[in-house]
Amino acid sequence: MKKEDKALIIKQIADTLKEYSCFYLAETAGLDAEATSNLRRECFKDDIKLMVVKNTLLHKALETLDGDYSEIYSALKGSTSILFSNTGNAPAKLLKRVKKDGQTLPVLKAAYVEETFYIGEDQLETLSNIKSKNELIADVVALLQSPAKNVVSALTSGGTKLHGILETLSNKE
Repeated sequence: MKKEDKALIIKQIADTLKEYSCFYLAETAGLDAEATSNLRRECFKDDIKLMVVKNTLLHKALETLDGDYSEIYSALKGSTSILFSNTGNAPAKLLKRVKKDGQTLPVLKAAYVEETFYIGEDQLETLSNIKSKNELIADVVALLQSPAKNVVSALTSGGTKLHGILETLSNKE
C-alpha cells in the first residue's frame, strides 16, 4: 500500500473516531461469512458502524486525536474490528446478544466510553449495564414528575369526593 493511501485511511479512521462518542474494539476474525453478515446486519439495526482496520493504522489514527489513548494500544493485537456508536452501551448489548446465540466470537478487546477505557472481555457485563445519556435523562424526568403526579392525583380525588358529598347532601333535602 502506498504511503498516500495509508495517510488517507488514517485520516478517514480519525474522522470517524471524532464523529462518534464511543468505540469498541473486537476480535471478529474467526467468524464465518454467515455470522459476519448477521453481525453487520445487527449493527445496522442498532445504528452501530462496524469497520475492520489494521492495528498500525488505527494506532496512528488514535495518535492524531486529542487525548491519550495509550491504554488501548495493548489491545491492538490480532485482527481488530471497531464498533462505533453514540450510545455507550449499544455495542456491548449487541455483543452480548450475538454471543447469546452460542458463539464465542466476537470477543471484546477494549472499549472507550464516556472518556473511560475498558480493557478485556470481562468488562462486557459492566459496559452493557451502563446507562446511556437518554436513559439517564428519562430517569431524572420520571423522578421529577412523580411528586407532581401525586399532588395532581390527590387534588383531583379530593375534588371528586367533595363533589360527591355535596351532591349527596343536596339530594337529601
